[in-house]
Amino acid sequence: MNRDALIAAYTAPGRHYHDLTHIEDCLAALAAVDNLSASERDILTEAIWWHDVVYDATRSDNEELSAQLAERHVRPDLRPEVARLIRLTESHQVEPGDRLGAILISIDLSILGAEPARYDAYAAAIRREFAHVPDREYRAGRCRVLSQFAARAVIYPDAGFAAIYDRRARENLARELASLIPR
Repeated sequence: MNRDALIAAYTAPGRHYHDLTHIEDCLAALAAVDNLSASERDILTEAIWWHDVVYDATRSDNEELSAQLAERHVRPDLRPEVARLIRLTESHQVEPGDRLGAILISIDLSILGAEPARYDAYAAAIRREFAHVPDREYRAGRCRVLSQFAARAVIYPDAGFAAIYDRRARENLARELASLIPR
């Protein structure tokens, strides 16, 4: 699977947030990260490209399937670490001291700390990806997910990302949660 095939996967119908723009945004965030070796940058670049290559909002195993594809297609010396990082995106939980995991998860979650209009566009795109879910069920599920992030002592496991995005992420999460509560 080459870059053209990856791009085709990210531009498939039904992808409204987990699309090529998300990958481009993640790569741009990675470009701003300092103090990475060439190998670390290669690992993170591959993890970004492959982390959502399989995305079907009706499934719960997208991360695992994406990791398995990466294990078949990424350069052999990078495969184990790339697959491990991709699997972290299922829970967005990182063990202390896992620097690359902290960076990847912080990059993947950086949208939560976006400017309000951009965050709102993200939230609307997620709703479109879950168009098959009735509104009441969607609101309940989305509230659960957002509440879990809001309850974390640390949303961004990388300190640099936390310093930039945490405050606004918490504001965005609170605003969306308030919008999801039926009036």
